[in-house]
Amino acid sequence: MYRIQTYNNIALRGLERFPRDRYEVASDINQPDALMLRSFDLHSVDIPDSVLAVGRAGSGVNNIPVAALSETGVAVFNAPGANANAVKELVIAGLLLAARNLLPAAGYVQELDPSKDDFMSAVEQGKKKFTGFELPGRRLAVLGLGAIGVGVANAARALGMEVVGFDPKVTVENAWRLDSGIERARSVEAAMEGADAVTVHVPLTENTARLVNARNLAGMNPGAMVLNLAREGVVDDDAVREGLDSERLHAYITDFPVRGMVGHPRVITLPHLGASTTESEENCAVMIADQLRDYLENGNVVNSVNLPTLVLDRKGDTRIAIVNRNLPDRVGRISHTLGESNINILHLMNDSRGDLAYTLLDVDGHPDQATLDALHAIDGVLRARVL
Repeated sequence: MYRIQTYNNIALRGLERFPRDRYEVASDINQPDALMLRSFDLHSVDIPDSVLAVGRAGSGVNNIPVAALSETGVAVFNAPGANANAVKELVIAGLLLAARNLLPAAGYVQELDPSKDDFMSAVEQGKKKFTGFELPGRRLAVLGLGAIGVGVANAARALGMEVVGFDPKVTVENAWRLDSGIERARSVEAAMEGADAVTVHVPLTENTARLVNARNLAGMNPGAMVLNLAREGVVDDDAVREGLDSERLHAYITDFPVRGMVGHPRVITLPHLGASTTESEENCAVMIADQLRDYLENGNVVNSVNLPTLVLDRKGDTRIAIVNRNLPDRVGRISHTLGESNINILHLMNDSRGDLAYTLLDVDGHPDQATLDALHAIDGVLRARVL
């Protein structure tokens, strides 16, 4: 019986992926095997030693203490791409809202009194203040070409925009999905030079903090738009504010309300709506539930942020899953320990990611507690479990 503790409201479609005869799922559980959450801040939680995995029903993991969990061999999973369409649509909506000045225009009409005789005259007079521009032929810089960035780039191309993308770590799969007309830039500065809009789709790290800043904003065309529906901190808000106040920038569309931006006439501030669609929440919940199940039941790792991807078809009576520090000769010592217990290895797969390594072994027989204790006693082994 596996025990899953949930934080936030997880979409029912995802929770239904856990068979009731094998899983107990609730928000209040003692000694859970796994945690499942959305935006809940896990940094403030005392995580039990029983936890083997944490699943974030979304892409970002800034609300999870990944480094601390890695030290104890806990796998951390996310759901990249599950909310890609929702964010893509919001980016396109932001471009259109800002280019056509739709929010201030709608606000202007709301303030008029339709019962007055001059109502239609006021409508016609007022519309002159909200003249916008069209997107075809405008140049969009897309920083980050993961699932969301690729979707945004392709959608913008379909609208007739010129698109340039930058991502030094773009995967082969995502590169194949890009429209052939999308240009490739070799730096952030090159991507933003001469752009009419920039949209950012990267996680917040030491390397991406203030990725959009005063220096590269200066290279954009006058009247440019900045969109941040990725993470607070990847755009230098002070630099954007200065550009808005000087009217060098036309608009800022952000999903992260911050002091100094809320209420600014050139800012569209949203309440973190990026993945807030029914479809996105269900997709994220289903993906995380399936990944947690496969890890708990079979030891397979897909979309982990701290363990290597490792999937092995089962063979033999028993599977052993081991998380250890990435030190020399750990696989050899594991094999030797099993050999001393007269356990034959049928199938073995090992890989590493940064400071952690992960091994799956299919064996004949069923290791007893003494064997499991011997595996745990190997220097560097953080978790060893029999499946």
